[in-house]
Amino acid sequence: MREENLKNVRKHSKYSSYRGESSKVAPNILNRDFSTTGPDQKWATDVTQINIGMDKCYLSPILDMYNGEIVSYTISDHPDLKMVMDMLGKALAKGRTRKGLILHSDQGWHNQHAIYQKSLRDHEILQSMSRKGNCLDNDIMENFFGIMKSELLYPNTFMDMDHFKAELRKYIEYYNNDRIKLRLKGMSPVQYRTHNTVLS
Repeated sequence: MREENLKNVRKHSKYSSYRGESSKVAPNILNRDFSTTGPDQKWATDVTQINIGMDKCYLSPILDMYNGEIVSYTISDHPDLKMVMDMLGKALAKGRTRKGLILHSDQGWHNQHAIYQKSLRDHEILQSMSRKGNCLDNDIMENFFGIMKSELLYPNTFMDMDHFKAELRKYIEYYNNDRIKLRLKGMSPVQYRTHNTVLS
């Protein structure tokens, strides 16, 4: 592996952005009700840390609970405020937000930040947060991370972090447009959304 400049994937403990509660903690509006009747009614977001050799990066996506589609995402070397603001900005730029849209997350410090919360209010997005230390409240997001890691991260070897990031971008494109789901009647997330949009 040294001769080929290859690095093993190293599994580490789950990234936690929790730094304590503040007055900015939002109520758990979602309350584990992941059901929807159409796209862009309920979104989920979270951050996961990925380690390749001695390097690490952070994936911060927004997922639509209607079809499991990744609406937007950022890949960052640092779990800072810019990471989540860029992710949110990309989602808002798609023009898919509507009044009453719920965006659910954990109580991470990014999600409690005044600038982030103001952007949600400005776009009439309702913020919902999981209870402290209860990952089941955001199970739909945890499920995506688990699928991505079991299909992309763990079975493969990457030359370096840049190689992994490139493959991650390809994987999210595949996940949205080509990876079929039984719950979506054998369609991919984007196919399911566009098919039902035509029918409606």
